[in-house]
Amino acid sequence: MYEGVVQDLIDELGRLPGVGPKGAQRIAFHLLTADPEDITRLADALVQIREKVRFCEVCGNVAEAERCRICLDPRRDPAVICVVEQSQDVAAIERTREFRGRYHVLGGAINPIGGVGPDDLRLRELVVRLADGQVSEVIIATDPDLEGEATATYLARLLRPYEGVAVSRLASGLPVGGDLEYADEVTLGRAFEGRRVLSTGTAG
Repeated sequence: MYEGVVQDLIDELGRLPGVGPKGAQRIAFHLLTADPEDITRLADALVQIREKVRFCEVCGNVAEAERCRICLDPRRDPAVICVVEQSQDVAAIERTREFRGRYHVLGGAINPIGGVGPDDLRLRELVVRLADGQVSEVIIATDPDLEGEATATYLARLLRPYEGVAVSRLASGLPVGGDLEYADEVTLGRAFEGRRVLSTGTAG
């Protein structure tokens, strides 16, 4: 459609996840008209992320040193590990400010159709972290989809032999502000399973 480097840029942007042909074209033309300083900052950031960012040797989260800031934080509870699929999930949980333990990033989820099996995930590294007996709970926070459920089931079976380690799964159900009529069967079923008592009647 376009000449030389413009089309090359559109093609490269189109390789990014979630960016279609039209989105790639829109971004490319925005960059063409952007301030040169903005382009320089973007280019520098891309180079820096390639050169400096790595994965934490303990949990697998993104880091700029051998260990991430969460693993280095002495205020975090080492007895509780939350297992997630990707580093983005760590950021999502951190935004809630509800969890004060540590994380383990699997690097994906079991997906036989996509060619991803247990050996492709950071499961061995998780098992190593349980070896010293310091961990008392593993919270499975994989996505509530088919791949996430398969991964959670596999994890629960893998961790069952570890005495003294409780394995839990994040509750899932109806979103706040959602309508029952639009909820699928799985979501409604999970909502019923995860229901909690608000009050109990007393004999009059």
